[in-house]
This record gives sequence, C-alpha cells and structure tokens, in this order.
Amino acid sequence: MSDKKKAIELLRITYLRGPNIWTYRPAMEVWLDLGELEDYPSNKLPGFTDRLLKLLPALEEHHCGVGERGGFIERLREGTWAGHILEHCVIELLNLAGMPTGFGQTRSVSQRGVYRMVFRARDEQVGRTALAQGHALLTAAINDEPFDVAAAVHAVRDAIDDCYLGPSTACIVSAATERGIPHIRLNDGNLVQLGYGARQRRIWTAETDLTSAIAENIACDKDLTKLLLKACGVPVPEGQIVHSAEEAWEAAQDLGLPVVVKPSDGNHGRGVALDLRQQADIEAAYTLAETHGSEVIVESCIPGDEHRVLVVGGEMVAAARGESAWITGDGKSTVVQLIDNQINSDPRRGTTEGHPLNRLNVAEDEVIRLDLQRQGFAPNDVPPAGKRVLVQRNGNVAIDCTDDVHPEVAHVVSLAARAVGLDIAGIDLVCEDIGKPLAEQGGAIVEVNAGPGLLMHLKPAEGTPRPVGQQIVEHLFPTDEDEPHPGRIPIVGVAGTEDSTFIARLVARLVHLGGRPTALACADGLFLGHRRTEKAGKQYWDACHRLLMNREAQAAVFENPASLILDHGLPYDRCHVGLVTDFGGAEALARHDITEPDQLYRVLRTQIDVVLADGVGVLNGNDARIAEMAGLCDGEVLFYATAGADGLPGPVADHLAQGGRAAVMDGQRVSLRSGHAEQGAVDLGQILRRRGQMAGEARLQSLLAVVATAWAFGISPELIAAGIETFELPLA
Repeated sequence: MSDKKKAIELLRITYLRGPNIWTYRPAMEVWLDLGELEDYPSNKLPGFTDRLLKLLPALEEHHCGVGERGGFIERLREGTWAGHILEHCVIELLNLAGMPTGFGQTRSVSQRGVYRMVFRARDEQVGRTALAQGHALLTAAINDEPFDVAAAVHAVRDAIDDCYLGPSTACIVSAATERGIPHIRLNDGNLVQLGYGARQRRIWTAETDLTSAIAENIACDKDLTKLLLKACGVPVPEGQIVHSAEEAWEAAQDLGLPVVVKPSDGNHGRGVALDLRQQADIEAAYTLAETHGSEVIVESCIPGDEHRVLVVGGEMVAAARGESAWITGDGKSTVVQLIDNQINSDPRRGTTEGHPLNRLNVAEDEVIRLDLQRQGFAPNDVPPAGKRVLVQRNGNVAIDCTDDVHPEVAHVVSLAARAVGLDIAGIDLVCEDIGKPLAEQGGAIVEVNAGPGLLMHLKPAEGTPRPVGQQIVEHLFPTDEDEPHPGRIPIVGVAGTEDSTFIARLVARLVHLGGRPTALACADGLFLGHRRTEKAGKQYWDACHRLLMNREAQAAVFENPASLILDHGLPYDRCHVGLVTDFGGAEALARHDITEPDQLYRVLRTQIDVVLADGVGVLNGNDARIAEMAGLCDGEVLFYATAGADGLPGPVADHLAQGGRAAVMDGQRVSLRSGHAEQGAVDLGQILRRRGQMAGEARLQSLLAVVATAWAFGISPELIAAGIETFELPLA
C-alpha cells in the first residue's frame, strides 16, 4: 500500500455505567467514522494482517464470530472492517495490561461508514486510555508505521493502577459479586458500598462500617493494646515506653537482652529493629523508631518467626509466616549486588501489589542497614566467599500456614481481636511453631492491626491462596439470614414514555404505603417518602444512583426513559419488578440512530432483561411488540390489558390459559386474574367518582399499569385501591 490512510474518526465516546442495550455490565460505546477505510476492509490492505499480528500476536486467541481459536484471524484474511478490528485491538491491549476483557461488538448504523463499537470497560478512564492506544496502534498498522506496543500496554496498566481498586478491596468486591451483591464505588480510592439503600454495608480495604473507631485507635496504640490483651490472658511481650536513647538502653537492661525497639504507633513494620543486644545498636534503633511514630517502645524479643493471622468476625480464617532473608558472599560482589542477584532476582519479588514479596532496597531501608552494621558490613562492602549475611530478620510474611495453626492459637488470636474490639483484624504473633500453643514455646502476640492487608493470603509466595474475600462478605452478609437477595432492596423500574412520571410516582406511593420507606427518581425530582430531596436535573443518572446510597431507602422506584438507557444505562444492576408501557418517544432519539418505534424494542427490553429470577416483568399486553418481551424475562411475567369487544389480546389470553397472571380492565374495573380465577379487583370507576374526577382513556391505561405493577410487587388489592384514592396528585 503506497498511500497513507486517514485514521478512523472517533465521533462520540459514551461510558455506559449500568445495564444497557449491549450488556448487563459497564461498557464503552464509541461511534466511529471509517472515512475512506469503509472502502478498504482488511483483505484490501496489502500486508496489513501480518503487520497487525506482528504487533499483537495474541489476536490468534480471539474467537470472534467463528467461535474457535483463530476465528478473528480468519475474519481478517477474509476481509473485515476497521471498526471491528479496532474493537479487537482495544480488547487485546486490556488483556495484555492485566484486565481480561472478552466482550465487544461493532455494528453499522444507517449512515454509510459510521459504526457503533462497544467493549467491556470496568473503569471509564481505563477504557478511554485503551481506546486511544488501540486507535493509534491500528492506524500505525494500516499505514505500515512503527508502534511501541510495550509503551501502549504500560499506559493502560498505569491507568489501571491509578483508577482500579486495590487487591484487598477488589477481592472483597469480587466475592460480593459472586454472591449477587451489587456494589457502588464511593470515591476514587477504596471506599466501596456493598448492597443498596438500607441493606448496604461499606468497606474501605479490609475495614468495614462495623469496624469500631475506638478499636482502631486502640490498635494504633501498641502499649494500650498490650495492656488490654494482657488483661484477657493473651501472651504479650514485656515492654516499656521510653523517651530517649539512654532510656532505651536502661529499659533493655531491665527487660533482659535481646530486645525489640519500635515505634508505639507505627505500621507496616517501619522503624522496627529486632534482636538487639548491644547498647550502640539499641540507641541507634531508638533514633530510627523515633522518626516513624510519636513514641518508642522497647520490648522483650520473642524467639521465632513472625506470623500474620487474619481474624474475621471472631474467627481465624487465614495465617501466613515470614522468613529471614540471607545472602552468601562470593568474595567479589558487594552486599547490594548480592541482594539483587540472590534475593531480588526472585520473580515473586517486585514493587507492585501483584508481587507477594517486596524487593529489598538497602538505600531506603534503615533497618536493613542497621542489621548489616551489627554484622560488620556496609552496603558496598564485599563479604568473604561463603560468608552468610542476614539481610532481613523477618521478610515479607507471605508463606501460607493456615492449615498448621493450633486450635489454641486460633482461640488466642480471636480473643485478641475481640479484646481490642475489631471485627476484622490482622494479628501479628511471633513463635517458633504455630502448630503448638504459644504458652508452651514462649510465643506472644506483638501487634493487633486494623484494616489488615489481604494480599499475603490471596497470593502467598508459598502455599494455598485463601478465600478471605468470601469470608469478609459472609461476615457482612451472613448466609444464614434466610435472605434470597443479600444487600438488595426491592427495586421497581418503569420504562416507557406515556405518563411514565405519573406511573412512577403512584407506584412509589403504593410501595411506601406497604410499609417500606421508598425512594423515587422521576422527571419531577428525587423523593424519599413524601419529601422531595432535589429537583431532577441534567445529571439524572447520577441522581438516580445517589438514591441507592441512601441508608433510609428500603425500596426504590425509577422512571427510566429510553434516553437514559442509551446514554448511561440503567442506574441499578437488577430489579424485582420491571414495567414496560409503550414504544413512544422515538422522534427524540435520532442521535442514537433511532427513528421508528420498533427500534425501541432493543432499548426497552433492557428493563426486562434485568428482572431477577424471582421477580416480575410487567408488560402492556395491548401492544403485541411489548408482549413479545415475555420470553426475555428471567422471572414471572404479568400482563395488563383492556378487554375489548373481541375479548383479550391473544398473548394475554394464552398466558392466562397457561395459569399466568394478568390485570384485566373491563370498563373501569380492573380484575386481578391468575389463570381463570380472580384474585381480587380494583374498581377505578368507584375511586374516580369518590374523588369527583373523570379520567380519559390514556390516564385509565396508566392507572391499569400502576395496579398491575403494585400487584406484581405484592401489594394487596385493598391497599392498592386505598393508595390510589388518597394519592395527592390528580387522577384525571
């Protein structure tokens, strides 16, 4: 190919945060204009496929429409368009960056050369970065220009590191997702809400909204922690708070050598010096510890290895052991060189959270330098050949030993967590054998930590990974509570255009009367019960989402116009009741390439797609197109329809004949039928007469939809009638 092709133009990028026309999950939708590339599918670009595969050889693994390995390559050689190729480039860059992504689609629109390309995107910024890099890569491959794939992957990985949850939080969120519990990220960090409304819990890494602030403050004070543990009979090392290097040496003599010197309120092992026996070492360790905490404590040194035991909800769920790190001199290499060659070369060591062991950095770790100094070595000294030098007394605690923990040790660490008052705690203990009671071997608990890291248990350097995320979710949402949907409040979604605000408001009123404080999002604003909390604005999806954060909400009702689904997705992941009323409003959706009512089927079906298996999809049986959605519903289907001179519409009659439910209006009386039996009725005519109002046919249809939806929710006919009669807005 001699002439250069102009790059694909990215017309519009939309991050769909909730269930949408493509997928249940967040996705990035991109409108593309191929320009001249519309006339150049891949088989008309000489050498293109080979160049692309050289850049991204793993594209061979993409199945694409063929359904097997190499399927996408087959499509490339047969000829496929640049929008489809961009989709796969973006997906592969995400895969290479460590965020596996398998979902993507590309579809043409009515305008020639314009396509809608979509791919799974867990985070908007990560998705945008992957899109930009994939776009640049594809352009380079088309025009036979150089491209740095490693740099592109690095850029995507940096975006993931900047934007995505940390490993501890992510494992808890993943475990919640496996249980069907939704989550909402509340900030750019690791504060996450699990569940909706009044059924929510919050986590911040491995802290929860059940974690006591008092307990956390106690855990930060090592001296106070030891006092409380000792009062409960938990073995702890003897120790003293000191205020000078001289006092540190005096305390060490009183306690008996060797000793440990550490900050009283430090963390992550910073400033901790172990096994000190000489006055100079103890005084130097005091100076180091002083820079890492408000006070310094000198403790008896407990023999053995450091262990970290995780306690969740009063139960020991995981344990890991640390080990010393040594180097052996070769007579030629310096200490620093030996550390790099013999310790840091271990592939398990690194600087990211994906590595179970940290790299050792002598220049940045004063404790390592002090340990070397006590052995007579400086970082640039060359140890004699065969000389073993201790570099780190207790390296990363990352060797799983959960199955070795003695029952008495498990009891003691659980007692320690309860004594401090933590629901989740990382207990640091030192002993020679965790398979024996601590008292037998002189072991002791040296620290109790709030918000413990979980990575050592999720990705141990040796041993079996432990499902600690599941344990924490079980602690927050116990399975023995006989709750089919932990963390969920009942949600009703109203999709359609005709009178949808009125329907949503009246349904919310009826749910509220049923005894649940109910949140409502509709065109009239946001409500909780009778109180409007804010007006509806341009950021409607955000407002809807905020309702799910309200701890007062025990149920929620959402008005979901087609534009919301197309621009953002639904504001919730699943619902208990989903209503579809009509296919109106197509004329306002031209920017989405929708001009005909029938095109709304794919949009509004989203509301039915997300109905839970034990939920109810409520469908307008008078519209045959809406009635067709019955086959899409995972839960029960409940039709509503008006009986005409020829009886009921065919789908509704068939549904009743098969024992299904339907709300049927004959005149102004709504009969609630299950099969051939009437389960109750709501006489709208009587209600209107008592209110002194007359309703037109359109409003009667809206009231019929309300009655059907309320019945689907489980509200009795009597309460439905009373709620409609006392509704504050006009029914006419």
